[in-house]
Amino acid sequence: MFKGRGRTAGRALVRVVVVWAVSTLTMLALAGILPDFQLQGADDSLTRTALTAAWGAGAFGLLSALVWPFLVRALLLVPALLLGLLVFFLNGSLLLVALKSTPDGGGAADPENAIVVAAVMSAVASATSTALAVRDDNAYRRRLSRLAERRRRRSGEDSARRGYTASPGTLFLQLDGVGHQVLLDAVADGHMPTVAGWLGERPTHRLTPWRTDWSSQTGASQLGILHGSNHDVPAFRWYEKESGRIMVSNRPASAAELQRRAVEHTRDAGLLTLDGASRGNLFSGGADQLALVLSMAARRGRATRSRAGYFAYFTDPANAVRTAVSFVAEVCREIGQSTHARIRGDRPRVGRGGLYPFIRAFATVVERDVVVAAVIGDMLAGRAAVYADLVAYDEVAHHSGPHSRDATRVLERLDRSIALLAKVADHAPRSYRLVLLSDHGQSPGETFLGGYGLTLRDLVRAGCGLPVPRRAVRTKSGAEARDAARDAVRTALHRPVEEGEEGDEKRSARGSDPIVLASGNLGLISFPDVPERMSREQIDERHPALLRTLANHPGIGFLLVRSEANGSVVLGPAGAEIPVAKLDDTGLLATMGPGAADAVRRTDTFPHVADIMVNSMYDPATGRVHAFEEQIGSHGGLGGEQSNAFLLSPLTLPPPVPGGGELVGAEQVHTVLKRWLYDGLGPQVPLGLTPSTAVVPREETEPSPEGT
Repeated sequence: MFKGRGRTAGRALVRVVVVWAVSTLTMLALAGILPDFQLQGADDSLTRTALTAAWGAGAFGLLSALVWPFLVRALLLVPALLLGLLVFFLNGSLLLVALKSTPDGGGAADPENAIVVAAVMSAVASATSTALAVRDDNAYRRRLSRLAERRRRRSGEDSARRGYTASPGTLFLQLDGVGHQVLLDAVADGHMPTVAGWLGERPTHRLTPWRTDWSSQTGASQLGILHGSNHDVPAFRWYEKESGRIMVSNRPASAAELQRRAVEHTRDAGLLTLDGASRGNLFSGGADQLALVLSMAARRGRATRSRAGYFAYFTDPANAVRTAVSFVAEVCREIGQSTHARIRGDRPRVGRGGLYPFIRAFATVVERDVVVAAVIGDMLAGRAAVYADLVAYDEVAHHSGPHSRDATRVLERLDRSIALLAKVADHAPRSYRLVLLSDHGQSPGETFLGGYGLTLRDLVRAGCGLPVPRRAVRTKSGAEARDAARDAVRTALHRPVEEGEEGDEKRSARGSDPIVLASGNLGLISFPDVPERMSREQIDERHPALLRTLANHPGIGFLLVRSEANGSVVLGPAGAEIPVAKLDDTGLLATMGPGAADAVRRTDTFPHVADIMVNSMYDPATGRVHAFEEQIGSHGGLGGEQSNAFLLSPLTLPPPVPGGGELVGAEQVHTVLKRWLYDGLGPQVPLGLTPSTAVVPREETEPSPEGT
């Protein structure tokens, strides 16, 4: 035991000395390159200069280790992106202090050079330390284990959790937007070796596809998975007539309201109620440990603050600088990839300028690193259940395509994160079952605007006889699809589409104008001046050409509207009409995949379903859809891979559906995950309660106002 500790201490000492030496050489090199950064006076010898550099490098490293945690804690309320930029300025300030601390005060630098020198030195020190420890995986885990141990002692969790470590914990890792077929292709092509090993000749996991609801997007899927209900979530965004507000799933206020409704509907706080942690999700799942949870973003206090997870990660200056450097590298990577796409003339293609490179870098670097670090801390702390969402693939696939090289490289990096978590599980205080799953897939295809020269809103306004922006009728000659779309509009209206002037647009912006919202290839049209859901007859009376214009457009697959005569009906081209009560997976829905009729029928019962629900066309030969947003990889409606998610579970868990049946809908996935979680945990007493105050099973309890 003592020999092992001696070897460990020896390796640690060698790493410190080597990093110190490399930092000293880096400082000397920078002093020679930067004119306003000096380490010596006019009469100083080379030896004296080297000693000054060594002192400065050592003082900078020591200050970073001691002062940095307190700086990050003080800046916890600073927005995440701004905190990432402040890393450089704070490091520069620490370097200036280190230079002033040299025995003869020989070091000096102006503030601009101090920032550059500090950033380079931190990056070099981090890279050197990582290189030295690349074959010593235990070093990283031991450091995180010590941090977790200190957190447990401060929070007094040891005695409460000691009785739980005998049962296995469960990590649910959501790979946002990764469809079932995309995962299979990545495994077959060698891009995800960790997952491939789980499914190899001696498999340890089983892969189960599952089918999403009509609203194939994270808001509906994750709400159903974590809280057991996505009732009345018709899309990613929708209009609610009684309140006059637009609900958007990824806005904090909307996410909080959706979580409240789900808890009220199920009378169940969520999947993670007992000793759970929610990391990087839209919803809490009832967990008491939260980081980057959108529904809690407006809450106050350390325990519920959505940005609290950043503290645990940015406490380590090496983490902060490494992530900042990776952030810059990812921005450059996106700019280079988008430039190459333009040069190659890739089609379809959407704009990727403006802030998008920074948004992509935040999703693929910052959020991934922070979430993975938080999950590692949870596992080393021995939490019973952890649910985390990694959004990197979904963000890139929207703009580069779900089968693009850009998206594939993101999958490779996600696989490395999975491998790291699997290794950490070997050193956790309890055994862990790693479950991978996705919330939906993505379907490729050119945007509706790119394919037909007008947006869904333009088409709706044309069908209502309202002015259409000039760009909507300027189409390239020879574009067959665009010409067909323009002809469909003109045929329905029996007149050319008006271009409209700016004044006409302003005069027509009345309360009776339709509200048109897009959720991938699912469109929602609502008339705000009618308090109830409008019927087909009411729509035809007000706008005789609208439904015909939409149904006959080549970019639209089908419509759902309410009918006073036949209940709700599904409309298609050439006057096709099928009552929802008689709907099946043939006819108008034949190309939309199995279960499409049931998905439409269920959504039709939602109180906030739109007056007109519009699903784009789907071409089964090419797998393409037309997003009503600017996305060439989209999800939100029916058609293709977007509806096909996956569930990858250890063989030690029972099959998701006994007998090999289908797994359909996010609510059924919740049932499966809850069964696995509670079968593994056995009888539980929530943390902080004594056996005499134990609660009855969650299905019979009244949820707290906080939903936890």
